[in-house]
Amino acid sequence: MRSLLQGESSPAKSKMLMLQRLLTPVFALFVVATALGQAAPTQIDLSKFPAAAVDDVVVPVPSEIFIVLDKLGSPNWLAELPEATGKSSGNRAQVALLLGTVIADGFIAVQAQAPGRVKDIGQQVLTLADAINVRKAVIARSKSITEKADAKDWPGVRKEFDGALQDVRGAMEELGDGDLAQLVSVGGWVRGTQVLTSVVSKNYSPEGAELLNQPKLLDYFTSHMDGLGNPRLKKEPLVSKVRKLLKDLRPIISKAEDSPVSADNVKKINRLTAETVEAITSGEG
Repeated sequence: MRSLLQGESSPAKSKMLMLQRLLTPVFALFVVATALGQAAPTQIDLSKFPAAAVDDVVVPVPSEIFIVLDKLGSPNWLAELPEATGKSSGNRAQVALLLGTVIADGFIAVQAQAPGRVKDIGQQVLTLADAINVRKAVIARSKSITEKADAKDWPGVRKEFDGALQDVRGAMEELGDGDLAQLVSVGGWVRGTQVLTSVVSKNYSPEGAELLNQPKLLDYFTSHMDGLGNPRLKKEPLVSKVRKLLKDLRPIISKAEDSPVSADNVKKINRLTAETVEAITSGEG
């Protein structure tokens, strides 16, 4: 991530390096995605952003990062949205993974400034949350997403999607469903990585590809997916597919620690993540 670090003070460099350890999936996906194909900013002072503590790691919150990255312009985000965001199979593991991908799509719809899609996704978040018994956690968020989308208050919508993600995870953990909360996170990460690599592939540059360097984030997700406490959940076909994806991606990302991911490997990552997202959204393992 050298292009984003040039000219930064030591504290800012340290915080930027924390991007690789980011545990809030939407941030990891869209901080880098918005900048793809654009000239890197000469200075982003992360020390000035509000921050949140996640597993003892202090990271800037997604909505604040977007405020800065909006100034860079954006790719054709509308083209990255699917016609449909997927369907629930009723299987709790699939619903949790799907919820993560849908919330990721919500951020893409915001970037595309598509009110209709934003509202549809907000309603689907509510439906999926209901399917895993955390509807109450997002009722207010869903209503606010609709209201803010009608008003085209895009920063406000971003904050609501980010809040919905945190509320859902918190509600799951209160119910003793920490494993499902992890699936929501990794589902969002997989979907965002699919979109990220799609955008990079359409306008490849070493600087853009360098932003795919997320080995520690991959290690985090791999560790938590391998450590799922429910043996039955770990054996679910979709969960097994996601675990295999993470392991398949690790050697590709490892090669990027000293140099950017090659154009061919960007396409490979896109293919692997797209196949997994298709399995998640179709409900097929």
